[in-house]
Amino acid sequence: MNTDYDLIIAGGGMVGSALACALGQSDLRIALLEGAPLERARPGVELDLRVSAISRASQRIFAAVGAWDGITAWRVSPFRDMRVWDAGGFGQIHFDSADIGEPLLGWIIENRVIQYALLERARQLPAVELVCPAELETAKLSDDNRWRIRLSDGRELAARLLVGADGAQSKVRQSAGIETGGWSYHQKGVVANVRTAEPHQETAWQRFLPTGPLALLPLHDGRCSTVWSTSPEQADALVAMDEQDFARLLGEAFEWRLGSIVQVGARAAFPLRLQHTHQYVKPGLALIGDAAHVVHPLAGQGVNLGLLDAATLAEVILDAAAAGQPIGSFKTLRRYERWRKGDNLLMLGVMDGFKRLFGASLPPVPLIRNLGLNLTDAAKPIKNRIARRAMGLEGDLPRLARAVL
Repeated sequence: MNTDYDLIIAGGGMVGSALACALGQSDLRIALLEGAPLERARPGVELDLRVSAISRASQRIFAAVGAWDGITAWRVSPFRDMRVWDAGGFGQIHFDSADIGEPLLGWIIENRVIQYALLERARQLPAVELVCPAELETAKLSDDNRWRIRLSDGRELAARLLVGADGAQSKVRQSAGIETGGWSYHQKGVVANVRTAEPHQETAWQRFLPTGPLALLPLHDGRCSTVWSTSPEQADALVAMDEQDFARLLGEAFEWRLGSIVQVGARAAFPLRLQHTHQYVKPGLALIGDAAHVVHPLAGQGVNLGLLDAATLAEVILDAAAAGQPIGSFKTLRRYERWRKGDNLLMLGVMDGFKRLFGASLPPVPLIRNLGLNLTDAAKPIKNRIARRAMGLEGDLPRLARAVL
């Protein structure tokens, strides 16, 4: 194994492995560190509890880096409609892909399927060395402006650029002394795969309850992935109760839109928070994905933001290398930060605003909220613009995320 690289990516999850794939056919020497053995990431017979709503822009990134065929070889579910309504009134909105001349809005895909396909693709690329399993223990910037990495098994690596793609509790971010801001929502998201009496209609369903949003997302085998955001106390109770009681409460909370809940799989809960780093970059260091920002899951935008980070950083690095500029210079990396930080902050602010707006019950907020939903639903040009933006069909996108004309 080499010990000296141009670039070390700490974290082989969806975002880190996407970055490795985006750079994998360059002349750079890249180490991709993944903590778990590769076989542990391999999808099983049963569907994973954690899924992501993948935008059209993210699908383009997967296709451009050569991973989309590997993803579709497993399990994907398109969704063509999205229906949102407010439990506290009469407001509702319906997004239909046909209204904007598109075949679908996006895909619901298990996180494990995405990660495994990307890691398998990264292994095929000449520039990438997959170091797995590898747990980062320390990261220090040496006097020669190279990052020195020590792994938990004692191996030491060095690179002129270190990328932290190692999640919300990023060791890379902590090693660089980069602070974060944010807050807990004092909520947990309960996830489960359930079967409903009626077909899901390839539709993403979301009802805003006073305690938080409840989403049912279509899966390829006819089941739905449930993401129920609620108080920690109720979340723990929902995970602990028997299947019949959970099915009844879920059906009631969902207003039986798809009939009764006839099958309930395993359940789990995870805490929800908003988090954003004060800096994305330092000389020789960049943060992407959850290491830089964590958003409320109510619109499923978290992984899509991270994949745009990866595609943008890859473009900045490749442009710098082609121009003979140092890929780890602050000037180079600041281009990535300026490109992505504003868009990410905007999305974090919008999601936080939605969460607070739909959680407010004091008059006249519910009335204004419901009128706003219905007015937006009726104003098709505005609604379609919102949909196109969320799908990644508009905006300042990196090359990998743009449509091939």
